[in-house]
Amino acid sequence: MPTDIGDFYELLGISRSANEDEIKRAYRKLARELHPDANPDNAEAEERFKLVTVAYETLRDPERRRRYDMFGPEGLRGSGGGGAGGAGGFEDLFGAGLGDLFNSFFGGGGGGGFGQGRGRGQAGPPRGADMEVTVDLDFRSAVFGVSKEIRVRVPVPCTTCGATGARPGTSATTCETCGGAGEVRQVRQSILGQMVTARPCPRCGGLGQEIPTPCLDCRGEGRRTEEKAYTVDVPAGVDDGNTLQLGGRGAAGPRGGRAGDLFVHLRVKPDDRFLRQGNDLVHVLHLPMAQAALGAHLRYETLDGTEDLVIPRATQPGKVFRLRGRGVPDVNGRGRGDLLVQVVVDTPTDLNKEQEELLRTYAAARGEQVAPAESGFLAKVRSAFK
Repeated sequence: MPTDIGDFYELLGISRSANEDEIKRAYRKLARELHPDANPDNAEAEERFKLVTVAYETLRDPERRRRYDMFGPEGLRGSGGGGAGGAGGFEDLFGAGLGDLFNSFFGGGGGGGFGQGRGRGQAGPPRGADMEVTVDLDFRSAVFGVSKEIRVRVPVPCTTCGATGARPGTSATTCETCGGAGEVRQVRQSILGQMVTARPCPRCGGLGQEIPTPCLDCRGEGRRTEEKAYTVDVPAGVDDGNTLQLGGRGAAGPRGGRAGDLFVHLRVKPDDRFLRQGNDLVHVLHLPMAQAALGAHLRYETLDGTEDLVIPRATQPGKVFRLRGRGVPDVNGRGRGDLLVQVVVDTPTDLNKEQEELLRTYAAARGEQVAPAESGFLAKVRSAFK
C-alpha cells in the first residue's frame, strides 16, 4: 500500500461519523471530477481517482471500516492480500482488480477510458473465508506474553485432487455460459453515463470452469475440513478484547483459491489483586492504622517478585505509591507502565478491653473526645446483633 495514501475520511471530504449514503454521495461527486475520461493525460488526477476509490471501497464495507478505524491503513493488510504499491498493490488490497471496479461504475465498452483495457472479468478461484477463534488467557500471560496452541476445524486443500476439485486423471473444462470469464455482464444507462454491472456466473459460481468428474473426497470443492493445530505467539501487553490476525490460516479457497485469515480473539481473566488501567496497574493496599501513623517497611508482591515498600510516617488514606516500570509492557514495545499502590487505612474493629483502654488513653492525651465506654450489658447486646 502506498505510504502517502492519506486519511480516507479526508480524501472523501466526510466526517468520521458519516453514514453509508453520505459516503456514497461524496464518492460520486469526486468520481465525476477525477475520472480519467474527464482528465486526459493528467496522472495526478488519475492517481487521486484511485485513492478515493480505495477509500470508498474501504469505508462502505462495515468490517473494513472497523479495521481501518482501529488500526489505520495497516489494519487492511491481509484483508485481501498484501500488495505494496502501484495499481497492483490496490488490487491486492481488495482481492480484485480495480479495473473491474472502475468498469462497474463508469462503463467498460468503447472509448478507451481508464480501466477499460481489461475486457472481461478475471476468472479464478475466490479467496477463502476468514475464520475466528477465542483464546482464554490468565492475567500474567497477557502481561508477559505466552505461546498458546489452538485447534480449529478449517477447510484445507484436498490432497487427493491437488485442490483442483477434479477426480485424479481428469481435469476441469471451460464454463460454456461465461466462456471462462467467471461472470456475466449487463450494460445499462445511469446518471453517471453508461454502466456495466457484473455478477458471478450462475453456472460455474464465478470460477470460470466446470468439473465434469468431481473428486470423490472433496466432491469437487478442492478442499475438505480438517482439524488444524497452530501455535500462537501472544505478545506481552495484550488486553482483554484484543485480536491477533494470522494471515493465511483461515479457510482455504475452493479449487486452489488462497486461504483467508484466522482472527484470534483474546479473553483475559481479571486478576484478584491488580486492576489494569491502560499500561498501568492499580492495587488497593489496606494498612492498619498504626502502620499508617508510625510508618512501616513491607515486603510487597509485584508481578515481577517481592520488593521493599517503605510506608512513611503519617501516611494518609488515598496516598498513592508509584512503582515505576512494574506495570504492563506496551504491546508495541514502547516501554512499560507503572504499578500504582493506593492506600486505604483500616479502622480497627473488634477491640478487646485492653486495646480499647489504650485507644482511650491515646485520645485523652491528644485531647480528642470519644464516646464513653459501653456497659457490659450494652456491649453484649451490640455483640448479639453483629
